[in-house]
Amino acid sequence: MSGPVRPVVSRDNAYFFEGTKEGELRIQKCNACGVLRHPPGPACPDCGAFDRGYVVAAGTGTVFSYLVHHAPQVPGKELPLVIALLDLDEGVRMVAEVTEPVEIGDRLQVGWNEIDDDLTLPIWTKVDR
Repeated sequence: MSGPVRPVVSRDNAYFFEGTKEGELRIQKCNACGVLRHPPGPACPDCGAFDRGYVVAAGTGTVFSYLVHHAPQVPGKELPLVIALLDLDEGVRMVAEVTEPVEIGDRLQVGWNEIDDDLTLPIWTKVDR
């Protein structure tokens, strides 16, 4: 099996991947109005400012929706692959790779999948109850 598809890192999202290497889930924040957003972009969708920073998220959220991908094969992944749309506790949504079957409403917590020295990706598991 080949390695995983690598994300395209740009100046809009580099802070996110720098954070994953440090074990932090970073969410873009507009420094002008305080709005959080994901995925990141160059300008605030609320006020139009280009002054952006980030906050470190708690790394927990609730499954809003999900799918189980059975085919075609995804490079570097074992099928079936569970992908969830996750409502983070901070109020933004994120697409999340999950290590186990989930249901809508399940609570998840982030972990880290160290691909190599240059890339660490978030991976999600159910919160211990």
